[in-house]
Amino acid sequence: MVEYETLLEKINIPEDLRSLPKNELPDVCAELRRFIIDALSRNPGHLGASLGTVELTVALHYVFNTPYDRIVWDVGHQAYGHKILTGRRERFNTLRKLGGISGFPNPAESEYDAFIAGHASNSISAALGISTAFELNNEDNRHVIAVIGDGAMTGGLAFEGLNNASNNPNNLLIILNDNDMAIDHNVGGMSRYLVDITTSQTYNKMRYEMYRIMRRMNLITENRRENILRFNNSLKALISRQHNLFEGFSIRYFGPTNGHDVLNLVQKMNDIKDMKGPKLLHIKTQKGKGFKPAEESATEWHAPGRFNKETGKRIFTIDMNQPQLYQDVFGHTLVELAERDERVVGVTPAMPTGCSMCFMMKRFPERAFDVGIAEGHAVTFSAGLAKEGMIPFCNIYSSFMQRAYDEVIHDAALQKLHVIFCLDRAGLVGEDGATHHGAFDLACLRPVPNLTIASPINEVDLRNLMYTGYQDNAGTFVIRYPRGKGEFPDWQQPFRIMPVGKGVKLRAGSDIAVLSIGPIGNEVRKAIDMIEEGGKSVAHYDMIYLKPVDEEILHDAGRNYKKIITVENGVRTGGLGSAVAEFMTENGYTPRIRRIGIPDRFIEHGSVSELYKICGMDAESIYNELTSNDL
Repeated sequence: MVEYETLLEKINIPEDLRSLPKNELPDVCAELRRFIIDALSRNPGHLGASLGTVELTVALHYVFNTPYDRIVWDVGHQAYGHKILTGRRERFNTLRKLGGISGFPNPAESEYDAFIAGHASNSISAALGISTAFELNNEDNRHVIAVIGDGAMTGGLAFEGLNNASNNPNNLLIILNDNDMAIDHNVGGMSRYLVDITTSQTYNKMRYEMYRIMRRMNLITENRRENILRFNNSLKALISRQHNLFEGFSIRYFGPTNGHDVLNLVQKMNDIKDMKGPKLLHIKTQKGKGFKPAEESATEWHAPGRFNKETGKRIFTIDMNQPQLYQDVFGHTLVELAERDERVVGVTPAMPTGCSMCFMMKRFPERAFDVGIAEGHAVTFSAGLAKEGMIPFCNIYSSFMQRAYDEVIHDAALQKLHVIFCLDRAGLVGEDGATHHGAFDLACLRPVPNLTIASPINEVDLRNLMYTGYQDNAGTFVIRYPRGKGEFPDWQQPFRIMPVGKGVKLRAGSDIAVLSIGPIGNEVRKAIDMIEEGGKSVAHYDMIYLKPVDEEILHDAGRNYKKIITVENGVRTGGLGSAVAEFMTENGYTPRIRRIGIPDRFIEHGSVSELYKICGMDAESIYNELTSNDL
């Protein structure tokens, strides 16, 4: 780690920062930016967003009395500077490592982390709740700030929070960090609005000065605030010739202002922090600020992996003889299906690069839709497309699909609409931790009528399941698959239909039956291979489908085996293991059943291999179960 012998090493908590003279803040920002670049060049994380909010982070902790005052970060990709300034600088080299600090804000980690972050658009609602609690507890001297990006502002929850903020008594400050760039380029009317919004510098200067004068003269009171706010809104619309969305919610709007001028931010925040009622400060920033490669390619440098901080070259190797990433197999296969049938369309909520729908967008831009951070809308939009004869492949990360549960039930499954939901990043995803593990999809979707739920053991089966789901009689079809590489370099094989509700017997055996679903079955295969000759004889079934489950396999297992192990990369409660146990009970079979999967707790961050071991899902742990005398 680079030595910071000047300012940054003196800042262990924000109180140390607040003891500095204001003119030293630009130097603090420069050091903080260098620290982040140096640390992430060797220990990968989310680089671009945190570089873009360095000045904002310093200004927030300089102006506000944290942790007494609360800062709620939306998503959390931008909060590395916040972690460094709040007592975690010395441990920052453990970022996203097993037992180390989280990549996202987490109140269990620090009192400075006011609320959990990881999923977008929740900051305004959470901060409003905190601010309202302070009002109810007669602690209205405590400030609450929600920091939300322009990408997260496309989420419906953000607007629900805005609407409620205009009605409840509160003094919430919303910081809108507008860099015109979510992970991929931000899309939609909200993005265009934030880019185009205009405010008169003359008007803002006049309003600040008038506010100070009227406050000193006690001409501004709470009873008069609403009338003054309405007058301000009318005056601003007259000068700028544009009505303001946020002031339409009766939320005072300030900006846009330069988010990389820390002294300007400090002044603006000091000016408005004690104003009564909800207010929004709109700042313009650049993602990747201060590191030229990240400035020039924000998407690539969102989470770039290891890189050379001097040359700006990313450090990775590409071996075409290695298996492809599951998401790339999805992306290329989608293009193939779209070439076959003009009804095929692609839908993703703000993750075209992450899920590889970018291939479809390049080949068929008119049939690929990035709907922004709006998972519920993505599902219902897809349902609407299907209702009129299109065949939508709707790709959503598994953990984010949780946000669209009602839409899957009400808008897709209830009408038996032909939508193929492709749930990327299913199961344990690694360093992003508890907020991003795709742990619950199998369990929460299994009770929903009219769904077909499948998971491929490898990328060849992913390709074939997509082809199966594409068929006109497939109905509402769910395919879940993990982050990372598959098994075969030669995955691009001719399509074949995989009969719905049918699994396959991969290995014969007489002592124990192992029933697995999805790529975790490859860990089972390795475990069985470890059993020496003369040891237990183990049969292995790849179930492929959770719903409808292959009852022929289950009857075979119930009749012929006294010991059954189920293995799934999802929560044990409610998934494959539960389905097997229910079937055995209902059909009068009495085998001993051992369920392997994610236990009933939230799993921390770490490498996938480390987390598999913690959950007993790695080959060695499965081998120990297979050879145990307890089973």
